[in-house]
Parts: sequence; C-alpha cells; structure tokens
Amino acid sequence: MMSSPKKIALIHDWLNGMRGGEKALEVITDIFPDSDICTLLLDENKISQKILSHKITTSFIQRLPFWRSKYRSYLPFFPRAVERFDLSEYDLVISISHCVAKGAIPAKNAMHICYCLSPVRYVWQFYDQYFGRNRLKRLILKPFLNKIRKWDYESCLRVNHFIAISKTVADRIKKFYGRESDIIYPPVNTAYFTPAEKPCREDYFLVVSALVPYKRIDIAVGAFSKLGLPLRIVGNGPELKKLKRMASSNIVFEGWLSDDEVRERYRSCRALIFPGEEDFGLTPIEANACGTPVIAYRKGGVVESVVDGITGIFFDEQSEDSLMEAIKKFEISKFESNACRAQSLKFDTEVFKKKFFDYILKQCRI
Repeated sequence: MMSSPKKIALIHDWLNGMRGGEKALEVITDIFPDSDICTLLLDENKISQKILSHKITTSFIQRLPFWRSKYRSYLPFFPRAVERFDLSEYDLVISISHCVAKGAIPAKNAMHICYCLSPVRYVWQFYDQYFGRNRLKRLILKPFLNKIRKWDYESCLRVNHFIAISKTVADRIKKFYGRESDIIYPPVNTAYFTPAEKPCREDYFLVVSALVPYKRIDIAVGAFSKLGLPLRIVGNGPELKKLKRMASSNIVFEGWLSDDEVRERYRSCRALIFPGEEDFGLTPIEANACGTPVIAYRKGGVVESVVDGITGIFFDEQSEDSLMEAIKKFEISKFESNACRAQSLKFDTEVFKKKFFDYILKQCRI
C-alpha cells in the first residue's frame, strides 16, 4: 500500500498457521510492504507466501528441541526471547500480540504500537480452560505464570499506543494493564467469502473451529446429540477423541478442510454454531459474508459483529439447554441472506486497511 521512509518492524508471537492473528499480519504487510518481521518461531510450511516474502527473524526458541509440536512448553522463556530482538534500527514497531510480542524492546526514540489480539488469555483470565483443574499441574505452573503475569504488566509500558481488536479486548487492556486503547476490528476477506451464485441450502448446521477446550464444542456436540439434527464439525485438535465419544450418528467430523471447502460449507449450511467466548471471532463474519446466519453464545467479540434477530441468534448460558433453546427459536425464525452479507461488509479487509493506516499516520505522521 505504501513505501515509507521510516523503517518498520512487525513483531508476531509465532508463525505456525494462518489463524486470525496471522491473517491480520498478512494484511498489515500489504499496508507496509517494506516492513521486516520478528517472531519467536516460524514453520514455513504453514505460512502464506505473502508473509514469507518479507525478511523474517526468529528467536532462539526456533533452535530448541521439538519446537514445532512442544513450543508452548517453552512459555517461561518467551519473555527473554522477545526481548532479545535487535530493534535498534527501526523507527516504528508494530506488535501483533496475544502473548509476548508486545514486550519487544524498541529503540529509544521509536514508536511502538500494539495491535492487541488479547492480553495473555491463559495468564490473566482463562487459566482453567487452558490448563484444566489438575492440582499438580496448577502447583507446577503457578510460579511461572505469576512471573509472566508480572512481566506482562510491566512490559506494557514499552507500548506507546494500544489498538484492541474488539471492545471485549479493550476492556481487558483497561482491566489488566490500566491502559486505554482504540478499537479496529480485524480484517475479513469478504471478497472471497461470498454467497453462492445459485444458493442451495442443505439440512445441516456447521461448526468451524479448532477442537480445544475453551472453544466449548462439547456444548454443540451434546445439544445436537440430544436434538438429533445434522451437524458437521470442521476442524481438528486435542478434543477430537473426546468429542467423537460424546457424539451421536447425526454428527459428522470432517477434519481440516481447504478454504474453498470451508466456503462451500458456509454457503450450504443452515447456520453456523458458535458456542465459545472469543476475543473477536472471524468465523461468524465469514459465515455472514456467505449469507449464512449464526447461533452464538452471547459473550465476547461476537456481540459486536452479530445482530440478534437479523444476522443470528444468541443464547445466554454456555450450556446444552441454552443452545437447544436457541436452535428451536432459529427453526421458527427467518433470516435474509442480504442482511447477513451487508453486516459482514463492515469488517471487510479494505475497511481495515484504511482505518489501520489512518491510525498509524495520525500517531506517527508518516
């Protein structure tokens, strides 16, 4: 989008998949095509060519044993790793952070802007959902997490300005860091996620998610097992075996699918089921962009993107019964594809680019 006289570094926690944070990073590289990237670790086989076309510096975590599969085990070393990046030649540092990226140390007179995906979820707020209630594990992890929590709070002073991805995250930044932030919603590729030219709805509901505990896919599996309605689950993860044991025959697990296949599922399903509490939540907007309504838990970033009764339906308790009531309400409701699509366009990639660049321009006078 622009070539700037300022030298820009983009700091990302780790690059080992194209999730929401990585997709945001990819769009930011469009805005600043001459920027360099620093990250704790990089798995080149799982990252887009657009990101790989940039100069990428990794940390010593990349050289530790089993870094691809066991990198989270090195969490106690992450602060030291991110602090060791040499940013002395950069005028502007933009961190895209959900863990330690915002703790990078910029040059003395550099500007540091953090695009905050969330303060560290498993340190501040969602400990049980990530680490379980095992007392031995809690005893072992507690001193490390306390130390990282202290570092996380102190390192936020290295950030000049915070941008939050949602009001939900802005509230966390205020609560945990005592800092104000502006809100710029993440980009959604609504030019790719579009309604079918010849709409053909099939008789199934859809989940698109990593199968990890905090996503609460167990609620969807339990509810649909009781209702007997068709449900397809796209995704994989450590919860897969448990969820399969819970599921009745009307629930199909499809594993990870290509982007084209996911788009086809969005276009043909009756509704997307979204039972977790997310910082923002891209999949509901992708579904809406394809003209598909959403049935979602009324908490987190999704309340800022889904319009109740227009582009989806909310349920108020994270339970099977509450979800089942919402599904029954959905069965007697009517949703317009055009209304879903129109709402999604508020989060289009080009909208993000303009807002993000204008913000950087205002703060840095590029």
